[in-house]
Amino acid sequence: MIHSLYNHRIKQELDLPKSNRNRSMIIMLLSILLPLLAGCKYPAPSFTEKELLPQTKDSLNFLAERHYTYNANFELCTDSILMERIPIKDSYVLLQKGDRVVVAEFAIYPTDSIDSVWVKLAHNQEMQGWIREKELIDSFMPTDSISQAIYLFSHTHASYFVVIFALFIVMFLFRGFYRKQLKLIYFNDINSIYPITLCLLIAFGASIYESMQLFVPETWQHFYFNPTLSPFKVPFILSIFLLSLWLSVIVFIAVIEDSFRQLRPAAAIFYLLGVMSACIFCYFFFIFTTSIYIGFIILPVFALLLLKRVPQRVEYKYQCGKCGAYLKAKGVCPNCGALNQ
Repeated sequence: MIHSLYNHRIKQELDLPKSNRNRSMIIMLLSILLPLLAGCKYPAPSFTEKELLPQTKDSLNFLAERHYTYNANFELCTDSILMERIPIKDSYVLLQKGDRVVVAEFAIYPTDSIDSVWVKLAHNQEMQGWIREKELIDSFMPTDSISQAIYLFSHTHASYFVVIFALFIVMFLFRGFYRKQLKLIYFNDINSIYPITLCLLIAFGASIYESMQLFVPETWQHFYFNPTLSPFKVPFILSIFLLSLWLSVIVFIAVIEDSFRQLRPAAAIFYLLGVMSACIFCYFFFIFTTSIYIGFIILPVFALLLLKRVPQRVEYKYQCGKCGAYLKAKGVCPNCGALNQ
């Protein structure tokens, strides 16, 4: 009886109009996605009238809205900038690259067609002036070491790639000239799952980073002005990104350890340059493809291609007692010739 009622229920569901089934699927997907999307942003401050002073409430509200607030410290990263001494006409303060300032005051000018928000910055008691918020964002960076690292990497990562890739090409030609066997990630890899895992983590982290730029840019901007290395008490998508960074660091250390244990120093250095080149390529590739949305399709395919290599890396059950090379079975080590019994 129960079985027949169950079959009857399934038949009723299958007999529903296609539009009703589609509507049910859309409602179910929205019920799953909406909580995730809501968790991708920093929550707005909530407090009652009796908890804080009005000045503190204004500061917290401005922090939630503009991502920085009073007494925030910045450093000039362009060559120079002029600050206006409002209300004195044609009076300016010149700041040079590297000068540090603190946010002292805000003002709103609705009639300003360029930027209605003006910020008063103080370098010292004598050097104080006003600039538009857009100029502040474009010309200054926070003095926090994490924020400065983000700024420097965002503006100079292309040069890092060129240097690392050039070293890789030079060593490739040098070792190829002497006809030595070359170890390359994925193609002629070492006996380790860590290099493949590192490339996958870099690709995943790049996709998450660009996804934040596309869908929740304010979340990344708030993180830039208020950075943390902890993946806790931050929005869900930012927590995933920080976890991928920490895992990348841990896995990269494992790659270094495995490389020098299985290869000679010169070969290990060459192999690590190849790994870094592959990681940087994955970073740029998935930054670009995710920005045009096809990266969301390519990433699962890329993961499957890499994961197919994992069984080949884990089938080595033994390790040479002399050189540390991995072996499929006991016997003579093909790397150093030692007998393992």
